[in-house]
Amino acid sequence: MKPVVAILGRPNVGKSTLFNRITRARKALVDDFPGVTRDRHYEDAIWNDVEFTVIDTGGFLSTDDDYFASQIKAQLTIAAEQADVIIFIMDGRTGLSPYDRELADFLRRMSKPVFYLINKIESYKQHDELLEFYSLGIDHFYEVSAEHGIGVGDFLDDLIQALPEYEQIQEDDETLIKIAIVGRPNVGKSSLANRLFGEQRLVVNEKAGTTRDAIELKCEHKGRQFILVDTAGIRRKGKVTQKLEKFSILKSLKSLDDCDVALILIDSDEGITDQDITIAGYAEDRGCGALFLLNKWDLLDEERKSVKKYMEDLRDKAKFLSYAPAMTVSALTGQRCHKILDEVVKIHKEYCHRINTGVLNRIIEDAVYRTEPSLHKGKRLKFFYATQVATKPPSFVCFVNFPNAVHFSYKRYLLNQLRQMIPLEKTPINLFFREKTGRIKFTGNSKEDERIFQKKKKHNTQRQKERTEQSKRKRQRDKDSS
Repeated sequence: MKPVVAILGRPNVGKSTLFNRITRARKALVDDFPGVTRDRHYEDAIWNDVEFTVIDTGGFLSTDDDYFASQIKAQLTIAAEQADVIIFIMDGRTGLSPYDRELADFLRRMSKPVFYLINKIESYKQHDELLEFYSLGIDHFYEVSAEHGIGVGDFLDDLIQALPEYEQIQEDDETLIKIAIVGRPNVGKSSLANRLFGEQRLVVNEKAGTTRDAIELKCEHKGRQFILVDTAGIRRKGKVTQKLEKFSILKSLKSLDDCDVALILIDSDEGITDQDITIAGYAEDRGCGALFLLNKWDLLDEERKSVKKYMEDLRDKAKFLSYAPAMTVSALTGQRCHKILDEVVKIHKEYCHRINTGVLNRIIEDAVYRTEPSLHKGKRLKFFYATQVATKPPSFVCFVNFPNAVHFSYKRYLLNQLRQMIPLEKTPINLFFREKTGRIKFTGNSKEDERIFQKKKKHNTQRQKERTEQSKRKRQRDKDSS
């Protein structure tokens, strides 16, 4: 594993700002009020060609002044135990705090290198105000401004010297399956992430809005690597007023853009709501695979435990995701949770599927032969050939003489034929229509077919210009001779 560096400190001293500065990414939410970060947030960083992993943690509070203080402290302790090097960051504007003293005593009991940073130092006038920090018994402090980058470079130069050496192992990103866990607030997203991860990795509480950041967890299941992304709950736009919550929802939606499969959690006890369907629509718009999970199934009494009724209601309200499988689970008890990743693998396999161009054309040809498209202005709509142009999701292009004349119902018919014949039953499919001129021989390779088509199209355009010029010259000669 890469060396691990944990950032510790009391609330609102700039831990997440420093985390973003070191990792050169804005993956940790930052705001002026304390207590924004609650979970451990991991991200890789590199400085002077030295790679390491940085952990952002919640603010340290020894008392229960905060609703989540005890859980945040437990997460912070785990981060400190995992780290090879610890960064203890303090606030140079507000001065030394009793929590700083307590955390310093806690770190003294750990036999690990600790770097002491005084943050928010942006002018020389502040240097005389830092004498009180020496009462901690520390000989050397790094005066930095995480927001503006002042002093961070010099600190990182010293930090990488203290990191242990490690043997770098190349990871194959192609084998990773990225999963985004999305849903309304308090439907059990963090509980499910902990269950799939195998330990209490995320802060879980009955209070809605516990998760604010999009937290990534790496896990393994039956030899396959997964990245689980726990996201903040997505409420209706009209109910979102705080700036921090807006940013949390934006990060949740960004996770859908980056994922392969979205786990759409629904609270079975509350039933399928309009907001659940809206969130499902976000996944459908972004073209990722989807799996519906009816969570909290253990809370239902025997009279309401009708899987058939729930599934019929779901399919009726989310017709646009008819291809997405659905399961009833309980993140709290673990009921059927062991089947989730197996189902994700099946969805991902179809999501990355590529079909031979010859086979694809035979499917389209047979489908058109069985049910011919309607006429367009008295002319027959002709399908010349088709090719696959992309995966994730599978995307196909049909070259026809009148692309705009293909009715949406006929497009739906072709999509259904593709799903049945390939088969692609659990993944979204894109089907496009383009105009084709001239006769083109395809090779069976999608990228090569597209290149040949563009080259032939350019050639045909040039030939058409030449014919036009020849016709003009012939008419001119005929006119001169007469």
